[in-house]
Amino acid sequence: MSRSLRLVTDPHPDGAHPEKGPIRVVLAVGHEAVLRSMRQVLDGEDNIEVVGEAQDLESLMRQMSAPPRVLALDLSLSGGSGIETLRQVRKEAPNTEIVVLTMNDDPDLAAETLNTGASAFVLKDMADTELPTAVRSAAAGQRYVSPRVAARLAQRGDLA
Repeated sequence: MSRSLRLVTDPHPDGAHPEKGPIRVVLAVGHEAVLRSMRQVLDGEDNIEVVGEAQDLESLMRQMSAPPRVLALDLSLSGGSGIETLRQVRKEAPNTEIVVLTMNDDPDLAAETLNTGASAFVLKDMADTELPTAVRSAAAGQRYVSPRVAARLAQRGDLA
């Protein structure tokens, strides 16, 4: 892996960030209810600002015309195909950190997304508690992996 994986509890617990201003985030989630839930979670956080939403690949690519600091990307976003969407976004917005959201806790998928350019791997069923930490970690240039998946990666020796 290009960067070692490690679990970060919260790089900036007070909401502070090395860059001035809030962390600008675009949420790209295909299901309306999940999108709203994640937006509520992030809207309640200091120093994180949701600046856009997308429910399909086409609307996501429009959002990327003004790249955010962090993109929270659902791998099951309609109009795309998971890893290929990740590759496309990475190419279009190389300075945007990507937090992958998925229901799939397969460590192979986690390793592949991280190797493809994601900064974080978050399980959707844990996003209400993990997403803010993952966003802050990604914005700080660190990696974050949901603990359930991180434990499996560590067992395989994929975590440094």
